[in-house]
Amino acid sequence: MMEAGRFVLVLLSLLGAAFSLNFYGDSLHFKPPQRNEDGTVTVTFYNRQNGRSSCQDESSFSCKDDVCSSLRKFSVLQTDRDDPDQGHWCQSEGRSTVTIRRTGRTRTVALTDSGCCWVSNVGGLSHWTSGAELDLGTRSDSRSINRCPVTATVSSLRFPQNCFSRLRLLTHDPDGDNVRCRYANETEAPSNFTLDQATCTISSSGEVQIGMYVFEVMMEDFPVNNLTVTYEDGSSVSHEASNLTSQPLCKVKLQFTVNILPSVPSCDIGHTQPLFLSRTPSHGQILRATVGKTFQLYAQAQALHASIEDFQVSGPQNVTKVFKDGTLGKAELTLSWTPQIEDLNRDVPVCFSAQTNKTQSEMRCVVVTVTQASVEEGKASVLCSQGKMLVVLEKASMPGIDVTFLKLQDPKCSLTSNSTHIMGTMSLHTCGTTIEDKGDFIIFRNEITSFELANTIITRRKTIKIGFSCQFPKTLSISSSYNLHASDYIFTESSFGSFGYAFEIFKDGNFTDRVEPNEYPVAVKLMEKIYMGIEAKSELPSVKLFVESCRATPNDNPENSMNYDLIKDGCTKDETLQVHSSSPTSFNFEVQAFKFTGNFDQVYITCTVVLCEADSSVSRCAQGCLKNPSRRRRRSLDRETQGHYITQGPLQFVQQDNRDSLGDQGDLTSNHGNVAEAQIHTSDNHGDVRASSGDVSEDSLRFRSFLSSNITTVVFASAFLVAVVILAVMVRYYRRTKTTEDTNALIEDDEQS
Repeated sequence: MMEAGRFVLVLLSLLGAAFSLNFYGDSLHFKPPQRNEDGTVTVTFYNRQNGRSSCQDESSFSCKDDVCSSLRKFSVLQTDRDDPDQGHWCQSEGRSTVTIRRTGRTRTVALTDSGCCWVSNVGGLSHWTSGAELDLGTRSDSRSINRCPVTATVSSLRFPQNCFSRLRLLTHDPDGDNVRCRYANETEAPSNFTLDQATCTISSSGEVQIGMYVFEVMMEDFPVNNLTVTYEDGSSVSHEASNLTSQPLCKVKLQFTVNILPSVPSCDIGHTQPLFLSRTPSHGQILRATVGKTFQLYAQAQALHASIEDFQVSGPQNVTKVFKDGTLGKAELTLSWTPQIEDLNRDVPVCFSAQTNKTQSEMRCVVVTVTQASVEEGKASVLCSQGKMLVVLEKASMPGIDVTFLKLQDPKCSLTSNSTHIMGTMSLHTCGTTIEDKGDFIIFRNEITSFELANTIITRRKTIKIGFSCQFPKTLSISSSYNLHASDYIFTESSFGSFGYAFEIFKDGNFTDRVEPNEYPVAVKLMEKIYMGIEAKSELPSVKLFVESCRATPNDNPENSMNYDLIKDGCTKDETLQVHSSSPTSFNFEVQAFKFTGNFDQVYITCTVVLCEADSSVSRCAQGCLKNPSRRRRRSLDRETQGHYITQGPLQFVQQDNRDSLGDQGDLTSNHGNVAEAQIHTSDNHGDVRASSGDVSEDSLRFRSFLSSNITTVVFASAFLVAVVILAVMVRYYRRTKTTEDTNALIEDDEQS
């Protein structure tokens, strides 16, 4: 009997060990911490755990240093899994609440959990530890306790060996802080993988071997502005903006696995690796949900040479997904979730990827912010025209509405009003307008929402959310209205009304004959002069345009780490850039063409522009070039607008014409252009970039080009033949002259003798 009992115990232990080998990682995210009347602090957190087959509860978090009076754990539910017959991945989510004792000495609270074992992996790791550390002080900017970064991953990440390029992690911070990532244990960091701490992006730094890799990443937040954190005992700590050597405000550990699979024939996105289509939300996008109302998220992917079998989802409890297989390798995902009252004020991470039998798409993650059910929704009248939207809201329909506290999806765009209406005008690609492809139609969406001032601790205004959109049939030619090469940018701000900017490329220095939209991308050659102009259009009679910066990038992202400043802080940075005289509302300039080093043949130019009152002596326009940007005065709402991005491009670089080259010797002008190309680099501070092409004068280049042409060869050859003939004639002449002189001398000698 005892032997049988021992056998049962051994069997149970073996089964437990086998099950515990299913750990694929986990993540934590938090609701805003609440300070109670008795001085205690309540923290609600959510733990998502990844595994195989049927995920069960394996978490048992505890408070470090015994600072918690209670830790209550609620139900843990499975949120997603693959086909039960395969049993490759699953994920669960649990909710817990911890109460932290009131004590003047408590500044932080650390939550920890540990267990065994990791799924069999390349590094041989078995034991795992997860957790987070929160600062309990009150921030001087929000007057509340700091909120931790929000992150998550799907339960199983898979990449073919020859196709792994990068993995973007979700790094949303509700306080707007700067989030940085580092390996939690550098000694156990996976080999040949590089983690960019600033962007929280993982990429390969060498050949990645086939197998399962374990990643343990610590996410930390640092304030972007100077602030002070005050504690219960009256003490305080100052945090300098972006001081990465100081103590972070929060630490959250993210754990996940990456399975490197055998190579596939093609790494082209959309071939065997699914490609997300236009209706899918962007990575990092902020979405909104309301308590008691069903929220839906839609995604669509396509793989032309593989079958999409499912979508893997990391989401909240009670989320449901509907998978629909379409034609031409397309598949659709619809997520539905109804937030409950306990989800109020929660920032919920939702990640998803499309799955095939051999690989998966990129992982995309969004954040769903849950607000009160009392959000007041209204309807707006919208006038849609070619290239722009006009939204009008009657004040009488929403008593007490205040235009000062309304904004569009881009916070830099506000609204204007008169005695009866609130209005806003914007182009189809500004003010946060999003584009949605509906098959035969394209829809442009935006919304009006209310906001609170950062330093207020109470409010007496209702929450406003009013969506509006314009729908255009694809048969209508509207591409010039929202593509990047469109020149018109329209904004609305409360003190300046509706205003716009036209950003054009011109054919010559007269700045009158613009390049038409159907001529984009604009073909240029290295060292060729590019003529560009910006013009402001405003309802106000006396305004002035100021170009604060102009930056070149190899794509349409002005924040690209590979960039080159033409103008920065109002100061000219490129020595070939020349500004031409123009009206107060225009800015015309020329610059010599260049390209970025490497396999880049396009350049986009993005400028930050400001509109000011023409007679203001304290506006940004009046300050001009700032050698020391830190001395810039605070923006005056009634004197100048926000700084707005406007983009023009692309400039497409073409090879020099063969007729300008000298056979096998090549084109000296083109070669010199390549020197200019090679000397354009990026730098960490993005400000020490220079192009050395301007060091060589234009006359010198023309002379070198002349020397290298076929015409020059013919001219020099002809001149050489002429010189030889003249030299022969002169030699013959001097010989005859010398002979005559010698003969005459002999005759004179004979006569004398």
